[in-house]
Amino acid sequence: MKAFEVLIVGAGPAGATAALNLAPTRSVCLLDQRLETPPRIGESLPPAARRLFADMGLFHDFLAQGHAPCFGNRASWGSGEPFETDFLCDPDGHGWHLDRGRFDHWLRAIAVRRGAQLLAPVRAQSIERVGGGWKVELVAGSRMMEVAADFLIDAAGRAAPVATRLGARRQVHDRLVCGWVHGAARNVGADAGLTYIEACEDGWWYTAALPQGRRVLALHTDADLPGARDAAHPVNLLARANRRGELARMLSKGGFVFQHGGFTAAHTMTVDPCGGAGWLAAGDAVLSCDPLSSQGILNALFTGLAAAEAADRYLSGSEEGIVDYIEAVNGIRRAYHRHLSLHYHAETRWPHAPFWQRRHQA
Repeated sequence: MKAFEVLIVGAGPAGATAALNLAPTRSVCLLDQRLETPPRIGESLPPAARRLFADMGLFHDFLAQGHAPCFGNRASWGSGEPFETDFLCDPDGHGWHLDRGRFDHWLRAIAVRRGAQLLAPVRAQSIERVGGGWKVELVAGSRMMEVAADFLIDAAGRAAPVATRLGARRQVHDRLVCGWVHGAARNVGADAGLTYIEACEDGWWYTAALPQGRRVLALHTDADLPGARDAAHPVNLLARANRRGELARMLSKGGFVFQHGGFTAAHTMTVDPCGGAGWLAAGDAVLSCDPLSSQGILNALFTGLAAAEAADRYLSGSEEGIVDYIEAVNGIRRAYHRHLSLHYHAETRWPHAPFWQRRHQA
């Protein structure tokens, strides 16, 4: 049986961030069900991420990855007339539109370079508390193995498989889903440096330029509404977008050519408790964010770093790190729900549409 101080389930941004911060001083095993990072919709990373990268000694390395700068947001929200907000006065400068595959792979690679052992593709079959630590049975194809760990971090996404096995409960707060497409596009002019969001009767649209001459387009709606059927099929999604003036203009101007797409859950989800003796949840396993908040990756980076610090304190003999982590997460959740509600309440054009009624009543 292999033994580690920290076992991290999930090698996405939260898990990889926890691993790369722990690996220089602790023995760390990082698990994932996939060998390669899967296609992602992409993400807008806000300027505040600059401070997290700097704290982890990664900022210059991050810049070298060549992600596209984001200088602000353009929105048709609360009005049919688009308006812009920029990052010119933000002390952290501009944000970024990420190449998610490259970003996730980069974080994994740094974790391994700093000493973490990556096991993939594997899945956790069982988790058992043994003395003051954990015994985890893993399945890798037709092979089974066991690992022991002093501390567990669940960074395996919205399913929160470790936390729920340990008695935590998931609370899903809405029914939001997202249909998205990636395509080749000439991203030039003001459109290239802005995130564009447009409200519609049954949800909202998102589009942004991505690195290497690509663009992402996404429709967010509730899973039980008619719009979800179009969101799930790229041809229908693109047809819908081309009937909307500003979106159609942006796609046509860039010569958008469809490459691939997907359909995914996008609801807000929380887990309680998010930690206990010898374990914590991080990233989407502790708070899955509505994409409207643009906080998903930032939350993954912050909670991954904070979970690493809490685990290190626990392994050094202090359980106060877990208490402090839970308090910090609860504060983040309160602020997130408050700000998300304000954003949705700012759109009042469809007061009788189910999508908006649900958010105004929340």
